[in-house]
Amino acid sequence: MDRKRTFEWDDPTPFWHRAEGKSGLELLQLAIAGELPAPPMAMLMDIRLAEIARGRAVFTGTPQEFHYNPLGTVHGGFGATMLDSAMGCAVHSTLGAGDIYTTLEFKINFVRALTHETGLVRGIGLVINETRTTAIAEGRIEDVSGKLYAFATTTCVIRRSSQ
Repeated sequence: MDRKRTFEWDDPTPFWHRAEGKSGLELLQLAIAGELPAPPMAMLMDIRLAEIARGRAVFTGTPQEFHYNPLGTVHGGFGATMLDSAMGCAVHSTLGAGDIYTTLEFKINFVRALTHETGLVRGIGLVINETRTTAIAEGRIEDVSGKLYAFATTTCVIRRSSQ
């Protein structure tokens, strides 16, 4: 039986003006509240920002067959995307209005395979160190019982608007 998947997204560019004058945490809170459209990448990967606090972000998603690699497990790109998003949003939540960041590097360790039978997983990002120009965060993917599937670290470069 053939399987089919389609998805839709909103053009995010008309909403970029909403960022003006807002901190990273405020923007992410607007996203969770549905006042900003989800990023197209999140729609493609079927993940969503579920929780946000200063220095902490949680994404959720359920691994599906359409995430599979040829070996019959979820492709590592699903976990990498979830963790890059969670760690990046954790960093973003610490930024002031007008500040921006980008991921400089990240490393991921896969502890066990995800499959469509795993169920809902959470990608949890936590800032562990921040300076004026960089932030370091860690992330983990866990199932609902807390079982670890992947662990990651990232370094992000920050450009402050007051520089």
